[in-house]
Amino acid sequence: MKHIRPAAVAAVAAVALAAGCSGGGGGSDEEASGTGPIEIWLSNNEQEVGWGKEVVKAWNAEHPDEKVTAQEIPAGSSSEEAITAAITAGTAPCLVYNISSAAVPDWVRQGGLVNLSDIDGGTDYIAQRSGDSDVYQTDGGFYQLPWKSNPVMVMYNKKLFTKAGLDPADPGMETYDGFLDGARKIVDSGAAKSAIWPSPTNEFFQPWFDFYPLYLAETDGTSLVEDGAATFDDDAGRAVGDFWATIYSEGLAPKEASTDDAMSAGTTAMQLAGPWAIASYADTVDVGFMPVPTSDGRADPVTFADSKNVSMFTSCKNQGTAWEFLKFSTSEENDGKLLEATGQMPLRQDLAATYADYFKANPDYQAFAAQAERTGDVPSIPNSVEAWQAFRDAYSSAVIFGKGSVDEFLTKAADSVDGLVQG
Repeated sequence: MKHIRPAAVAAVAAVALAAGCSGGGGGSDEEASGTGPIEIWLSNNEQEVGWGKEVVKAWNAEHPDEKVTAQEIPAGSSSEEAITAAITAGTAPCLVYNISSAAVPDWVRQGGLVNLSDIDGGTDYIAQRSGDSDVYQTDGGFYQLPWKSNPVMVMYNKKLFTKAGLDPADPGMETYDGFLDGARKIVDSGAAKSAIWPSPTNEFFQPWFDFYPLYLAETDGTSLVEDGAATFDDDAGRAVGDFWATIYSEGLAPKEASTDDAMSAGTTAMQLAGPWAIASYADTVDVGFMPVPTSDGRADPVTFADSKNVSMFTSCKNQGTAWEFLKFSTSEENDGKLLEATGQMPLRQDLAATYADYFKANPDYQAFAAQAERTGDVPSIPNSVEAWQAFRDAYSSAVIFGKGSVDEFLTKAADSVDGLVQG
C-alpha cells in the first residue's frame, strides 16, 4: 500500500491559519445524547476503506434506526485542509478515521472537536483500550481516540547487507557507532549508493522520520515539547543531531529527494518505516527489521508511533450514536479486522497477546507488534505545525546541509519552538 504520513503535505498549514475561525461550537445536551443517522469519513487507503465498509455494514444490520454512512475524506491538498474547511463551514461529519495529532490542538481552538472525556465513560474506555495515552490529550481532555500506529523501525535489505559483509540476522547496529560502521561498509563496498535515505525535504513533518524517532529512543520517550518548553537542546538532542550530521557529512545518505522507491530500486539499503511498508516490498525486497539505534545500544528503545486517530466533531447532531459506533469500530474484534486488512497496529494494550494467531501467521509483523508497546507521539501543543516547521528549518540547514553547527541548530530551534508554544 502507499503510506500516507500524518499531515503529509505542506497545505496542512491551513489548519493553523483557520484556527481563529468559528466553527461548530460545543454542541447542545440534546446533540450529546442524540441518536440517529451519522456520517463518517475514512482515509483514501484502499484497505482501510474496505475495513470501514465492512464495519459499517455490520453496524447497520443491527441498528437500522442509527444508520452509518461512510465516504472517503473529500479530495483536496490534504486531509487536514479538507477537515479544516468542513469545520469552518459546519459540514464536518460525526467521525473522521484519519486524524493527525499535530492538527488536533488547532481544531480544538477552532471549536470543531468534541471532548471525548466529557462523554460518560469516555476516558475510561480510552484507558482500558489503549493504556497510558496522556500524549493524546489536549488541555486535559481527549479530543481524539488513539486508534492505530505505524511504529517506526529501521527496515533493511538483507541481500544488500550480506553483500556489504553484514550479518542480516544480527547486523550489530544497535549503537550509533555500530550503525555508522555498518553504513560505511554498505557504501564503501558498493552494495548500495547510500546506506539510508531519509527524505531531506523541508516539510514540517519530516522530523518524524529522522530526528524524532531517535530522540524518543535516546530519552526513553521524551516529547519534543513538555510542560510548554522545548526539551531537545540537551545532551540527547546533541547526540542525535551529531549522528545524523555524520550520516550526511560522510555521504552515507543523499541530500536530495529520491525520485523513485529507493529500497526497491536497490539504491539504498535502509529506511525508517512502519509496518505499512512490509506489503510494499513483499515481491521485491527480502526485508529485515531492527529498532532505531541509540548511543548506548539500549534494549527495547522507544520510537515514534506515527499514529492516526479518530475524532468526533461538534457539528454532529447525533453524538450518542457516534460514540457507540466509535466504540463498536474499535472493539477487539474490529481492531483485529483492521490489523488483518492493513497490517497497521491498533493502539491497544497487550497487542501481541490479543492477536497471537495473526502474528504467528504473519511473522514479519511481530517486531512491529512488540515495538508498538514502546512508542511516543507528537505532543499536543499550540501552533504545532509552525513549531515543527521551525525545528525542521534549523535542522535542515545545519544537519543536512552543514550550514552551522549542531549546537547552533538546537539552540535556535529551541528558542523558536518556545516562542511559538508559549506565545
